[in-house]
Amino acid sequence: MHLPIFSDILVILLLSVGVILIFNRLKLPSIIGFLVTGMVAGPFALGLVKAQAEVDQLAELGVMLLMFTIGLEFSLQSLGRIKRAVFLGGSLQVGLTIGAVYALATFGGFPPATALFWGFLFSLSSTAIVLKLLQDRLEMESMHGQVTLAILIFQDLIVVPMMLLTPLLGGQGSDNPWLDLGLMAAKMVGVLALVFVGARYLMPRLLFAVAKTRSRELFLLTIIGTCLGVAWLTSEAGLSMALGAFMAGLIISESEYSYEAVSNVLPFREIFASFFFVSIGMLFDVRFLLAHPVQILLLTLGVMVLKLLLTVAATAVLRLPMRTVLLVGLALCQVGEFAFILSRVGLDAGVIQQADYQLFLAVSVLTMSLTPVVLLFAEPLVVLFMRLPLPASMLRPVPLGVAAAAGVGELPAAVNDHLVVVGYGLNGRNLVHTAKFAKIPYVIIETNPVTVRRERERGEPILYGDATQEHVLEQARVTHARVMVVAISDPASSRRVVVALRRLNPQACIFVRTRYIAEIEELRRLGATEVIPEELETSIEIFSRVLAKYLVPMHDIDQLIKELRADSYQMMRGRSLSTTDWSAMHLSLSDSELMTIPVGAGTFLSGRTLGEAEVRQRFSISLLAIRRQGQMIDQIDAETVIQPGDTLYVFGKQEQVNEFARALG
Repeated sequence: MHLPIFSDILVILLLSVGVILIFNRLKLPSIIGFLVTGMVAGPFALGLVKAQAEVDQLAELGVMLLMFTIGLEFSLQSLGRIKRAVFLGGSLQVGLTIGAVYALATFGGFPPATALFWGFLFSLSSTAIVLKLLQDRLEMESMHGQVTLAILIFQDLIVVPMMLLTPLLGGQGSDNPWLDLGLMAAKMVGVLALVFVGARYLMPRLLFAVAKTRSRELFLLTIIGTCLGVAWLTSEAGLSMALGAFMAGLIISESEYSYEAVSNVLPFREIFASFFFVSIGMLFDVRFLLAHPVQILLLTLGVMVLKLLLTVAATAVLRLPMRTVLLVGLALCQVGEFAFILSRVGLDAGVIQQADYQLFLAVSVLTMSLTPVVLLFAEPLVVLFMRLPLPASMLRPVPLGVAAAAGVGELPAAVNDHLVVVGYGLNGRNLVHTAKFAKIPYVIIETNPVTVRRERERGEPILYGDATQEHVLEQARVTHARVMVVAISDPASSRRVVVALRRLNPQACIFVRTRYIAEIEELRRLGATEVIPEELETSIEIFSRVLAKYLVPMHDIDQLIKELRADSYQMMRGRSLSTTDWSAMHLSLSDSELMTIPVGAGTFLSGRTLGEAEVRQRFSISLLAIRRQGQMIDQIDAETVIQPGDTLYVFGKQEQVNEFARALG
């Protein structure tokens, strides 16, 4: 039996492979490749796909799985860390964009409902493309990466009520719009009640029972069944299936099985989501683009510039450094994939017409295609902008409301020979703790205004500002500092901070924390004295402890560490795993055990000889050595006296060694 859908799927898959390979070579996101695949295979180009209705059904399944995985990955706990940027920055960005687009569309002659819907569409940005590019550029942990993520989270959440409101904008309701809104609110309350009951009582018990079977197939069936089941329920209630899939993800996300669920669903999501983007590409009429190239190009640039300005305005309210604000604006200046989903809903509801829909598709695809280029040149553009004569309020080193009472958290009047710490994350906090212990004067520079406010109230000498700006560094008196440490997660910012520090203080010692060994040479060329890569130090910690488990002599471990560091950088410090730490580790050899056991005062062995205590006879163990006041005693016999404070190196069967340890405990 011949089914057209099979040949169409084969065409889509083979064509996608070729297009995606080309796009990977060009360093362009695969989503754009899928859009191009649909454009080439669709009815407006080569017409290779015949069963377009069936492909659209696969695309609907892709949308459901996309929303389902977003729900799975949505964590209320992780949201709490960036909630201010999510709800304040995100709501301002979406609200300002909707308002501006509504005003422009109304001025252009569109009816109010359509103008509002255009605002919905253009307020959304591409989560898939932006996060992929930020991950590839190692910028997810940077300040602008976190703020970008926060705003994208808000957009992914707000698209749900947008989808619910769109049919009402198209007049698909009763004559009383307030009644429709009330019914929609009641349905939402019912869905939320379902989520609460399911997440709190039903799913944990069901997933626990399924997990106990250790059946991967049953677990996958339960996860997919939950997604489709809740989506069907919301569809029967008159809500969208995508909303139901998102709610199903939320139900499972609050259980301990959410990560396993994501790993199981992810391959299916990628396959079916690719069909969604291919189906969008099929709807795009290339002839429309060729017929209106100037209009589409101007609209594309206008949308990107408008979103850039509005996002910058929204992010500036968070009182972040100007560099961070600009980078967030450049990252979010495109139209997102969820706008495609929403546009289909609007087209079906009659909110927009087919010609407007084609115009939207053309503009959206172009903004997404230009995003990699924009982010590639984002840093040089920001550097160029920061060189302009800017108002002092844009570069204020301490944000409004952060300054503490007089004398609290202020810098000493003439701080000199001090330590400057750039970045107050885990590494920065540990370094400050060490400086306090050693009574070393220090100054902290941090870009998170909440952290600055909190630490200044605690009396820390901390400044708010972008350390890539020299006037901020001057506030920290880096020209008089002896040591400066760059402990931030943004590689591009780290390089610029090093250049600025070295320019202001050519004699100081600059330590830089980085992630990868490959970044060492460039940072040193820019002026860093020492570069400490986490990649290398983590690998040293791992292999030294692994070798210790296999009783490799510490001298050999030290030699391996020395050779590895010699190949990577010239910082020849010893291992962090001390001899005492090594000897304190429990080393298993088959069913025998080597253990170090301290001898406390008052135990049965304290002050007695080994012969008197009959250790070997009672416990069937061997005493290999004794560490006493830092000295190792390896000449042991029955007349050896055990003293309080000794550390015994004991070898024997695991049960006997544990029994001896309990006897000394």
